[in-house]
Amino acid sequence: MSAPRGRGLIVTADDFGLHPSVNMAVERAHRDGILTAASLMVGAPAARDAIARAHAAPGLRVGLHLVLADGASVLPARLIPDLVDATGRFGTRMARDGVRFFCLPRVRRQLALEIRAQFEAFVATGLPLDHVNAHKHFHLHPTVLSLILGIGREFGLQSLRLPRETGPPGSSSAWWLRPWLALLETRLDAAGIAHNDYVTGIRQSGRFDEAALLDALCNLPTSGIGELYLHPALASGMAIAPSMRGYRHADEFAALVSPHVRAVCGALRAQGWRFGGFADLVAATGGPAGNRVGLAGGVGGP
Repeated sequence: MSAPRGRGLIVTADDFGLHPSVNMAVERAHRDGILTAASLMVGAPAARDAIARAHAAPGLRVGLHLVLADGASVLPARLIPDLVDATGRFGTRMARDGVRFFCLPRVRRQLALEIRAQFEAFVATGLPLDHVNAHKHFHLHPTVLSLILGIGREFGLQSLRLPRETGPPGSSSAWWLRPWLALLETRLDAAGIAHNDYVTGIRQSGRFDEAALLDALCNLPTSGIGELYLHPALASGMAIAPSMRGYRHADEFAALVSPHVRAVCGALRAQGWRFGGFADLVAATGGPAGNRVGLAGGVGGP
C-alpha cells in the first residue's frame, strides 16, 4: 500500500556560519546523521568556513538565515545607522525594532538595503538557494516579510519557513502567534512561495536532545511536510555566542547522529516518508499549500 502523498521531513540546522564548532557539527550531522539542510548566516564570523564545507557536501541543502536581530550585519554601520550599533551589530529589542520598521520610512529603506545585501552575499557563495528564514523568526513581521518577498524574487526565492509549531499537547504555537502565522501563510500562498506545513523544535530551542528528538519523531503529524529545527554544535552555550547561555548545542548534535534517532528515521523511510530540503519536498507552483506539496527524491538522512 502506497504512503499518503505529502509525508516528508526537512531536518534543518540554523546558525550555519556562526562559529567553526557549528560548522563542524553541521558537516558531521549531515554526513553521519539525519541532517538534510542548514540555514546560513552570510555575515557571521565563520561564514566562509561554512560555505567551503557546504560546497564539499553537495547533498546538504543550504538556505539563507537572514539576520536582522542579535547578530552582525553585512553592510557597514555607516550605511544602516538606524539598524545597528557602531560595531555593525543588530540589537535584541525586537519589539521596539519591529515598531520602527513599520513606522519609520528611513528605517525601512535601510532595512531593505541590508536584506538585499544579505541575498547578494548568498548568491556570491555559488550555492543553490534552498530556502529563506530569519534569525529568531523575524520574518513573521509583516514589513520584514514584504521586503523579503519583494527582494527575494530577484535572487531565486522559492521557499520560506512557516514557523508554526505542532506536536504533542502543549507544544503547539502560542495563541498570540497564531494570527501572525495565519497572515504569513496566506501571504506566502498568494505569492506562490512554497513552505513547510509545520515546524517541530521551536519550544525545544537549545535543548533538543536525543530524548526530545525521539519524542518528536514518534509524534509527527500523519501528513504534510514538516521541518525539525535544531542548533547543533560541538561546543555549547556561550562558547558559541554570548546570547546562547544555557543552550545545549552539543546535545543537539548528539541527537542528530544518535543511532536510535537514525533507526527511527529509517523506519519512517520504510513507511514512505521522504527526507530532504525544501527544494526536494515542496514545489513553488503557486497554488494553495495543500496543492503545492510534492515529493521529489529526498537527500541525506539515514
